[in-house]
Amino acid sequence: MIGRWHGLIIDCPDPGALAGFYEQLLGMQRVQDEGDWVVIGDAPDRPGVAFQRVADFTPPRWPDPAHPQQMHFDVRVDDIEQAEPRVLALGASPLPGGGKTFRVYADPAGHPFCLVWW
Repeated sequence: MIGRWHGLIIDCPDPGALAGFYEQLLGMQRVQDEGDWVVIGDAPDRPGVAFQRVADFTPPRWPDPAHPQQMHFDVRVDDIEQAEPRVLALGASPLPGGGKTFRVYADPAGHPFCLVWW
C-alpha cells in the first residue's frame, strides 16, 4: 500500500448546493466549507466527498466521452517523498498544478489524481 483513500473530488458550478444534495442522499455531514471547496463525510479525519467550483462548468453526459465525468481521487500519504517514486513506478505521470499539501498526477489511462499530505 502506498497511501490511503482520502477523498473523491467532484467539479461543479455550485459546491454548497451539490454538497447539500449529497449530504441528504448519503447521510453525511459538512466537514469543511470554504465556498469554492466543500467537503462532506462522517468525520473531518475520515475520507469524504469534496465539491470544487469550476468556472464555465460543462456537465458530463453519460456515456459520451466528449464530456468526461470530471472527478478525481485524493490519496493521503504520510511522506510525499517516499510515495511519489512509488506511484511513478506504477505508471503514473506528474501533471502541472499542486500546492503546499498536494501533488497532481495522471494514472496510466490519463485520469488525474492527487497525493495529499499534512
